Amino acid sequence: MRRLIAVSLVVLLLSGCAVGPNYKRPSVDVPGTYRGASPQESAQPAAESLGDLKWWEVFQDKQLQDLIHAALQQNYDVRIAATRIMEAQAQVGITRADGLPTISAGAQTVDQRSARAKLFPAFATSAHQVDLSLAWDLDFWGKYRRANESARANLLATEWAHEAVITTLVSDVAAAYFQLRELDLELEIAQRTLASRQDSLRITQMLANGGATSMLDVRQAEQLVFTAAETIPDLERRIEQQENFISTLLGNNPGPVARGTKLTEQPHMPEVPAGVPSSLLERRPDIRQAEAQLIAANAQIGVAKADYFPQISLTANSGFQSSALTSLFTGPAGMWNFGGSLTQPIFAGGRIRSNVRFTEARQQEAALVYQQTIQQAFRGVSDALVEYRKDREFREQQEQLAFSAQDAARLSETRYRGGATSYLEVLTNETNYFNSELGLAQARLNELLGLVRIYRNLGGGWQQP
Repeated sequence: MRRLIAVSLVVLLLSGCAVGPNYKRPSVDVPGTYRGASPQESAQPAAESLGDLKWWEVFQDKQLQDLIHAALQQNYDVRIAATRIMEAQAQVGITRADGLPTISAGAQTVDQRSARAKLFPAFATSAHQVDLSLAWDLDFWGKYRRANESARANLLATEWAHEAVITTLVSDVAAAYFQLRELDLELEIAQRTLASRQDSLRITQMLANGGATSMLDVRQAEQLVFTAAETIPDLERRIEQQENFISTLLGNNPGPVARGTKLTEQPHMPEVPAGVPSSLLERRPDIRQAEAQLIAANAQIGVAKADYFPQISLTANSGFQSSALTSLFTGPAGMWNFGGSLTQPIFAGGRIRSNVRFTEARQQEAALVYQQTIQQAFRGVSDALVEYRKDREFREQQEQLAFSAQDAARLSETRYRGGATSYLEVLTNETNYFNSELGLAQARLNELLGLVRIYRNLGGGWQQP
C-alpha cells in the first residue's frame, strides 16, 4: 500500500496539471465560393484546385523547370529559411531539456601542509571527494510542458515559413522567365519590323530619285525606320537586366539565361479550377505559419501563469569522501543526501500579472494576424481569378486589333504604291501595327502572369519532387 501511494505521488508530481488555455482554432468567415471564379465554379466549386498541382505540372517548359530546380537548390532566401528551421529545432531541444533532471559529477582533492611555527606545530591534511549530484525542477504546473508546446509550434511555424519562401520563389522565377520571353518576343518584333521598314525606305528613296515621289515621303519612311531601331537597344538593355535578375534568383552571379519554349507557345489552361475556399486554410503556407504562431503564443500564457504557483525542486547528492586517496572507495567513505524545496512567490511588484497580460495580448494579436492572413488570402485568390479571366479576354481582343492593324498596313502600302494615297497613311498604319504587335506581346505576358498569381495565391508551389 505504501508503495502504491509513493508511486501515485510520483506520477502526480510528474504529470501535474498544465495551467493556461488549451488551443482552439478561432472561427473564421469562409466564403462558399471565390469571387471572380468562372460561372461554373461559382455555381458548384470543383473539388480539385490548381493549387493542388505540383509546380512542374503547371509550368511545363523544360527550361523553366530546370531554372526552378536550380533556384530551389541555390537561392539564398531558401537556404536562410532552411537554416532557421535548424535554429528552431535546436531551440526545441533547449526547451525540452529545461524540464528534465540535471545530473553532474565532480571530483576534488586538497592537500595542505603547514611549516612549524613558534606557537603552532607543523601539520598536514588531505581531503579527497567524488560526488554525483542531481537537481530537478518538477513541472507540476505544466510550465515546461507549455514552453515545449510553444517551441514545437514555433518550429512548425518556421517550417511553414520555409514552404512560403519556396512558393514565392517558384512564382518569382516563373514570372521572371515569362517576362524575359516577352522581351525576347518584343525584340523579335522590333528586328523584323526594322528589316521590313528598311526595305520600304530603300524603295521610297529609289522612287524619290526617279522623281516619282517627294523627299517628304523619304523623311516619313526614315521616321518609321528610326522608330523601330530606337526600341532595339532599350529592349536589349532590359533583356540583359532581366537575365541578371533571374541569375540572382538562382543564387548565381549575373549571366546569360537559357531559353526554352516561346512565349506564344507556353501551355496554359483557359479555365483555372480554384477549388473549395475552405481548403485554402490547409494549403497556403502563410496561413499555416500564422496558425502555428498563434499556437505558440497561446502556450506562452500557460508559461506565464505557472509563475503564480509554487516551484517544487528536488536535489540529491551522493559520493565518497576520505582523507586518504587509497581508501576513498573503501571503508566508511560513502555519503549521500536528498532534499526538496518549495518556493511560493509572495510579492513581485506586479511582474507576474503584467507578464500574463503581456502573453494574453500577444495571443490576441496572433489571433488577429491569423484571421487577417486568411482574409487577405481570399482576396488574393479572387483578384487573381478575375485578373486571369479579364486578361484572357483582353488578349483575344488584342489579337483581333493586331490582325486588323496588319491588314490596314498592308492595304495602305498597296495604295501608296498605286499612287492612291500619300505616305502619311502608310506612316500612320505602320505605326499602329507595330504598337499593336507590342501590345499583343504584353497581353500574352499578362495572361501568363495572371496564371502564376493564381497558382501562388492558391498556395501551390511548395510541394517538392
